[in-house]
This record gives sequence, structure tokens and C-alpha cells, in this order.
Amino acid sequence: MLSEQLQLLVAGYVLGDLSSEEAEEFEQLLATNSAIAQEVAQMQQVLEISYAPPEVSPPSHLRSAIMEAHQAIPRNSPRPVTKLARPFLSVWKIGAAAAVLMVALGISNYHLWRSLQVIQAQSRQDEFLTYSLRAKNASLSSATVAVNPNNLEATLNVENLPPLPLGKVYVLWTVLKPGAPFTTDKKNAILTEVFKVDAKGNVSKQITVPKAYRTEDVVTAIAVTMEDSAAPAEHAGAPILIVRL
Repeated sequence: MLSEQLQLLVAGYVLGDLSSEEAEEFEQLLATNSAIAQEVAQMQQVLEISYAPPEVSPPSHLRSAIMEAHQAIPRNSPRPVTKLARPFLSVWKIGAAAAVLMVALGISNYHLWRSLQVIQAQSRQDEFLTYSLRAKNASLSSATVAVNPNNLEATLNVENLPPLPLGKVYVLWTVLKPGAPFTTDKKNAILTEVFKVDAKGNVSKQITVPKAYRTEDVVTAIAVTMEDSAAPAEHAGAPILIVRL
């Protein structure tokens, strides 16, 4: 049995509601998975039935009763719809309605799923904490740190830092308020990342940040210093880039 997500993708494919990239990826799955191909065929059949339900012959005893009632009516009189015919019409309508309902539910579930994906993507964007670090002097050096506190992953982007002298590295620090329940150095800071820059003074990389970012009002500053590559944790350098919170 296909997963709920695959079933929703099948519905989107049959209804033509997938993006070109999604449709291309789905067709690759379709070519290698017979279960998906069978589900697509069934969904297409249901969709066709909803627009053109097949004719259904009545049971033999019902057909005989209808024919007898028809023969009993004078030729010149209007032809009423007999009570015996109504159950058959009702069954036909119920079958067609069921087919329409099946397709409608598939469409509804698929659109709900698509809406949920959009909402989740927006929520993930809203969850990020973005910090902008600036130079203490008038230089053009800057950095941004975009943190996802849920998984403690972050993106560090640095621009226009001076080239590093031999034996030096840059260090990103997370500074906490005094007494915070985390292990810090003598300056109430946690070494967050050691990095170097390219010839233009730039770098962009994914990093992992401390759990302190999950605690409100604990982080008081984020800074970048230059340290000895042999002992970056000494925290001897003064802040080159900093943001105070």
C-alpha cells in the first residue's frame, strides 16, 4: 500500500497540479514502481467515471417488471416514470455521486497537503533567528548568522574581513549573560566556530551553534575575534565584528 504522501502525489499528478519539477521526479518513480502505476490508473479511472459514469443494466427481475408496466400503458398515453424504475435511478445516482466524492476527497486532501507544505515552509522561515554583526570601526566588514534554534544549525556569512596573518584564525563567539546555566570561558563566551576567509575576506558555511540559542534572553552578544590558530579558545583578541542583543 502506498504511503499517504505518495497517494497525494498520485492525485496531484492525475489532476495536473504538480510543478514541472515534481512531475518529472514523479514520472521517474512511475517508470520503476508498478504499485504507483496501478494507483495512477485507478485514480484516472475514478476521474473518468465521475465525468461519464458507465451504463448499468438492471437485474432481470427488475427489467421484466419494467417491461410489464410499460406494456400495460396505452400507446397514446404519456409515459410516466414508474415507481419500479426509481430505485434503479437512485442506485445509478448514488454510484456516480460516490465516484465524484472519491475524486473530490482526493482533490481536497491534495490541496490541504499543498497548503500544509506552504505553511510549514513559512513557519520554518519564521523560526530562524538572524543576527547582523558589524565592525566597531568604519570598515565595510560584516557578518550575518542565521540560526534555526530547533536543530541548532546555522548559516554564517562573512564579508570583507582583512586577510589573516600567518598563524591566525577568526573565531565566532556566543556571549552569554553572567550566571547562565552553560559552560563558558572567563569572558562568559562559548567558542562557536573557527574559520578562515578567502582572498576577498569572505566565507559562507554551515555551522552548529550552542544550545543557549534555545533559551530566551540568555545570549547577550555575538562576536568575531582574531586568535592564534594554535590556541583559538584563549579568547585573547578584541572583537572585530559584534552585535549586542
